[in-house]
Amino acid sequence: MPSTLTVVGLGSGDENQLTLGVWNRLREAGTVYARTENHPVVDYLKRNGVSVRSFDHLYEAHGTFGGVYAAIVDELLRLARESESPIVYAVPGHPMVAESTTKLLRERCSQEGLELSVVGGESFLDQAFARFGFDPIEGVALFDATDLPAAGAGLEPRRHALIAQVYDTHTASDAKLFLMNVYPDDYEVVVGHELGVAARERIVRVPLYELDRLDGYGNLSLVWVPSTTDDAVRNRTFERLREIVDILRSPEGCPWDREQTHASIRKNLIEETYEVLETIDDDDPDAMCEELGDLLLQIMLHSQMEAETGAFDVHDVIAGLNEKLVRRHPHVFGERGAEDADEALRNWNAVKADEKRSKGVDPEKQSVLAGVPRDLPGLMKAYKLQKKAAQVGFDWERQDEVFAKIEEELAELREAGEDERMDELGDLLFAVVNLARFMKIDPEEAIASTNRKFVERFAHIENRLREQGKSFEQAGLSEMELLWQEAKKLSKNARS
Repeated sequence: MPSTLTVVGLGSGDENQLTLGVWNRLREAGTVYARTENHPVVDYLKRNGVSVRSFDHLYEAHGTFGGVYAAIVDELLRLARESESPIVYAVPGHPMVAESTTKLLRERCSQEGLELSVVGGESFLDQAFARFGFDPIEGVALFDATDLPAAGAGLEPRRHALIAQVYDTHTASDAKLFLMNVYPDDYEVVVGHELGVAARERIVRVPLYELDRLDGYGNLSLVWVPSTTDDAVRNRTFERLREIVDILRSPEGCPWDREQTHASIRKNLIEETYEVLETIDDDDPDAMCEELGDLLLQIMLHSQMEAETGAFDVHDVIAGLNEKLVRRHPHVFGERGAEDADEALRNWNAVKADEKRSKGVDPEKQSVLAGVPRDLPGLMKAYKLQKKAAQVGFDWERQDEVFAKIEEELAELREAGEDERMDELGDLLFAVVNLARFMKIDPEEAIASTNRKFVERFAHIENRLREQGKSFEQAGLSEMELLWQEAKKLSKNARS
């Protein structure tokens, strides 16, 4: 019959903190199997006649912590199956706090029908609260330095943060970069080494940027980031943005913001989008950062308006987006593969079709042109409509046919009466968009480029006239044309 397996906690590092129950289990065991000997209590056990065998050799045999932990669990289960005596496995701290092998043992023992018990001990958290001097009820987030989330996820400056398993300068560097996503470079953090261990404890306060420049990191090192309500720190968090928008729309907030509706700020959303596009065209990262913030504000305001009615809030927006991104990328988050971008796009469209069916919409009965937003700018909308029609074969076969169509529409425009001109001009523009599509040129980008050139060349005319002390009326069209040609020549020379 398989033996029982007991996981006990060795505490934070000082033998005086061992619980009586843990000490009795350790003394009664024939052999204690320790995850690592690199813990102060292990020496105390040996001095008091307790036989200890560690798994330190597995750390050298495996390249990752995951591999080490899996190997330790495999060995413990083998021992439990083959031994008639209870197996006692000792881990640093508390077995249920930041201890991956306990989690694996709970899963594996349940699957294999082995009896597992866990006997707690003092965790490093107990000493952290006592030695750093803060109450966890104030709010605390715990992170593993060997497996930090991306981009500062989970950090909220109003809560304390503890980063455990900062065992060397490399993990300290990872912790520093993680924290710098939210905290200023000079924010004071606290490093604790061997907290609560008599004559060995060290507590060091340093600015964040010096975190990986310290010596002395080891298995019993951790970093404390004190909480703060300083808005200068919180301004880097999404939660602060949501809070500010909520305040602006509140009765105590801004009278102008309170009066706005979806309709009243509709145009702002469009304008801010185009201002972002302008920064992209200008390749101006600083301006892009600012304009993306302005665009995000519009999203936050529209979301807040709906939160006030109870329809949804910005967290619902984020949740819906996250679910959609995962669902529409089965080649990334699921089992369906994609060898190239075309197959990835087919996956995306297939999932979209399934989503429509789940909402009672039959994609087969929808118009081929469905899905093109009604309020897109004209050139962009024409381009998308033509692309959709082309997917079912409604398209010109050769580019010279498109040129012929443009010439035909131009002739019709010349002959059009006053009531027909707008329609004929639209037909001409639509044909020109077709040509852009055949040439694989985005018509919106093409006209945007021309608009920029016009602004630059007209600015040259203005500057040259200003240098000469002339007004537009004094210059006349012929002189302005000469300056225009001069601007064209300058721009061509600049490109060559």
